[in-house]
Amino acid sequence: TQVEEGAISLWNWAVTKHMGSVVNDEQRAKLRFVACRLVCLCEGSDPLEGTIRRQILMCMKTGKGWIDIGKADLADGFLEIAMSSIEKLYAKLLKGSDGEADIDVHKADVEKNLFKVLSYQAESAVAQGDFQKAVMCVQRCKDMLMKLPKETCYLSILCYNFGVETYEWKRYEQSSFWLSQSYDIGKMDMKYCVGKEMQAKVLRLLATTYFKWDCNLYLDKALKAISLANQENLHPAGFFLKVKILLKSGASDEDINSAVAEFLHHEMSLDFCLNTAKLLLEHGRESVGFDFLKSVPERFESSPDLGKITLLHIEFLLHNKRELLAKQKVEEIIIGHYTGKQLLPEALNRLHIILWDRAAKHYEAKSYSEALHWYSYSVSFYTPGQIDQNLAKLQRNMASCYLHLKQVDKAKEAVKEAERCDPNSIFTKFSVYKIAVMEKDTDKAVEAVIEMGKLAEKPSQHEDKLRVDENTGTNLLSLAAQIALENEQQVVAIKALEYLSEHLQDCQQLFAALKCLVRLMLSKVMAENEEKSVSYVLNNTFSAAHKRLAESFTEEKFTGDMRIFEAHWFRKVAWNLAVQFGNCPEKMRDFFLLSFKLSQFCPSDKAVLIAQKTCLLMAAAVDLEMGRQEVTPSEQTELLTQALQHLQACKEIWKVLKLTGDFVKDPTDTLLLLYEFEARSKLNDPKLYNLMESVWEQPQIEVKTLEIIASLAMESPARYPVLCKKALKSALNLHRKQTVIDAVKFSKCLHSLINLSLPTGLTDLDACVLQEVWDYFEDALSVVNSTDAYPEMEILWLMTRAWNTGIFQYTVGKYKEAEQWCGLGMRFLNHLGSLKKSYE
Repeated sequence: TQVEEGAISLWNWAVTKHMGSVVNDEQRAKLRFVACRLVCLCEGSDPLEGTIRRQILMCMKTGKGWIDIGKADLADGFLEIAMSSIEKLYAKLLKGSDGEADIDVHKADVEKNLFKVLSYQAESAVAQGDFQKAVMCVQRCKDMLMKLPKETCYLSILCYNFGVETYEWKRYEQSSFWLSQSYDIGKMDMKYCVGKEMQAKVLRLLATTYFKWDCNLYLDKALKAISLANQENLHPAGFFLKVKILLKSGASDEDINSAVAEFLHHEMSLDFCLNTAKLLLEHGRESVGFDFLKSVPERFESSPDLGKITLLHIEFLLHNKRELLAKQKVEEIIIGHYTGKQLLPEALNRLHIILWDRAAKHYEAKSYSEALHWYSYSVSFYTPGQIDQNLAKLQRNMASCYLHLKQVDKAKEAVKEAERCDPNSIFTKFSVYKIAVMEKDTDKAVEAVIEMGKLAEKPSQHEDKLRVDENTGTNLLSLAAQIALENEQQVVAIKALEYLSEHLQDCQQLFAALKCLVRLMLSKVMAENEEKSVSYVLNNTFSAAHKRLAESFTEEKFTGDMRIFEAHWFRKVAWNLAVQFGNCPEKMRDFFLLSFKLSQFCPSDKAVLIAQKTCLLMAAAVDLEMGRQEVTPSEQTELLTQALQHLQACKEIWKVLKLTGDFVKDPTDTLLLLYEFEARSKLNDPKLYNLMESVWEQPQIEVKTLEIIASLAMESPARYPVLCKKALKSALNLHRKQTVIDAVKFSKCLHSLINLSLPTGLTDLDACVLQEVWDYFEDALSVVNSTDAYPEMEILWLMTRAWNTGIFQYTVGKYKEAEQWCGLGMRFLNHLGSLKKSYE
């Protein structure tokens, strides 16, 4: 049919394209699946022999395709169809057969396909973990080998593969079954067997399986399997495994010696012999192991790798704490090195590692002389004047030993040699540093720290094992700071901590370093009162703390509680510093601002809000005070603008703070008003009038506040006489409203108001102005009449001003006004005390 033809074309296309690498294995399996399905659907009730054969082939290949791409469960259906189709084919062939001979031919024809389907079903079952089904399928295949002897090799390898798979899955019981089957099947037909090498390979894996499964329980089986393997085909792996099994089983030295003797007569590589010796020694079989090791050099006299044997010997002598013998072996190698028997580079490198490792162990045990002994062996292999980074490291290690032994001159020589070999190494600079600290050479120690700091900034250019990672620089600087502190060298410690704080990535370590640095700097400031040190603390340490607190939100290890704790510590220290430097306004302001910035990382509770408000108020006050000093106009403008910014931030905090409790007696509102008034008035800010509108509306403004506003309104560069006058008049009104007028304060306020309204020396005054001023004098008289507390000098001043005003009026021909003002002055005369006679 058309569908069937299309399905066959699709099948053939998939085969062609797969051969041309157009489709991959999975795509081919899917195409075969579709084609095969279509062919099966087109099957009639009595298909032709050719159709059945084609269906068997397609179903087998489709099933195998699914198995090969790891989808064995999809294969089973097609393999069942193939099996059913084989039965149909056999029935059809029998039906048309003629005699016994024909039947045998048909059976042989069908059994080849049946064998393949059963083997595929076994593969599918193993992949799906169905051991019993796999065993049944393989047994049926095995039964058919008499008729299909050529399939012996295939079935043996298939069972081996099953053994490998189940071994990898650690199903040792199943693996041992499949490997035994593989070996048995391999022996069934010598003509078509897999060969001795393959049989030995199967047996070695079988022995390994028993060994891994339970060596004690299956020891005999494992030994039997490996012995058979070695009989089948001699291979180093077989010998090695046999020794391994014997060692695991706790066999006697005699039995192990016998096993070793087996392969001494065969050609084995040097590496194999070394591995065997190593295995023996690792299992504590020193007698067998060292005897065997001694016999190896004779077999490889001409080998350039002969040094490997000696190295292994040295390693195990050291492992067994036979150090004296190991030293003798090392000294033999050194003699050989200078008599034409040098080790190969790889072996020499290995020897250096052994020597350094032994020296390091002695160093850790504080046996510094012994450590030097082993390091000196390593030095023996370098030629005089040789430049090598490993030699530099070696000399640094020796210098450390000399320092511990208090042999400073020898340590200096070693470090000098290290500098010659590797002058740009941070480790070398650290060695120089340690010696400088020990000799209390502060300048040299600081110089070494500076060099270390510079080297920590750039990644190492070294291509060898001594490559400096990103933490090395900080670790060495941290150690440098610790050494300086232990040796009471604060200047050096400060420099080390300075560089350390620039390079530390870990927040906790950084803040520990910064706090240590702050404490050191503060003690230095207290002892020496150094201004530069203060600037350093301010500009570097606190700024670094603030910067890292801002960045720490992305660091998981640095929790919120840690951040708050560090922020509190630094803000409190900044506050204390601000208070401490009260005699230096600029530093005081900067510390208050730092304290404010750091407090922003703390929870906004009442205490923190009060601290923030105070910091900003103090900063604004300092800016205003500095603006009053002899500064340039541009500097003054900058200071006043800064003060306004601080005040604006303070206002926002104050709004929130007032919601948290009762602040009736708190002067913050008044201070905010006065500071803002001063800043805006001196900046000639148009917003000043808006500010004052809110002031006039306040019902409970204090007299003192109004008087300060009046004073500030006329303080250079501000000049606001109208505002000044209004403030003074408001203050005077408040004075009048007092139950008992404070005559002294009243007199001062009135004095200022009259001075402002009636400038000295002016004669041509408006009548309205004169009338206003006349009223002020009348106010004064009323108070003078009501109390004896009015200051006599103020009364004299009022009398004099009134009299002089009358005289000025007289000079311009205003005789009536002159008479009135002079009369006003005379009225004050009666209230003078001791001065009255002088003026009468």
